[in-house]
Amino acid sequence: MKSHEPRSTSSCAACKLLKRRCTPNCIFAPYFSSDEPTKFAKVHKVFGASNVSKILAEVPEEQREDTVNSLAFEAEARLRDPVYGCIGAIALLQRKMVELQHDLTIARARLALYAATTSSSSSSSSSSSIILDDHVSMAPFPNVPACDGVLTYSFGQNSSDLSRYGPVNDFGHGPYII
Repeated sequence: MKSHEPRSTSSCAACKLLKRRCTPNCIFAPYFSSDEPTKFAKVHKVFGASNVSKILAEVPEEQREDTVNSLAFEAEARLRDPVYGCIGAIALLQRKMVELQHDLTIARARLALYAATTSSSSSSSSSSSIILDDHVSMAPFPNVPACDGVLTYSFGQNSSDLSRYGPVNDFGHGPYII
């Protein structure tokens, strides 16, 4: 795909960094252009030019661009977090997803409770909500935990409190490699 594009006489970012002459059949040239020198520098620092060359040689040509993008992403993550790399970012996103699912469950419970209280109190003149300028201000519900975006529960596979919210993974101590 990119390998058939004509390129200028300047060296690719890989050959510039490695201080060698860029040949017309350079395996790095289609994917590490000279205007992105840091992309190859990061990949080279984490994986090494020889290993990247071997990886690209083994991958079919139509998948090489995706491979280079994956290597660049992993290198960036590994430089930011040398211990966990991408797994740390994945664990962080999974933990955030669990928190958001928990917040959504609380919001749904509050909405159901609000709907139940407004339907039962619709016949009476007193209501538990105040409508001001299209905004509804609700009185706090004593039986529903506060939804502040931060979880105070201890998550674990055996957590009986959260079993009703679906499967929960414990990512409090760092990512697990399975």
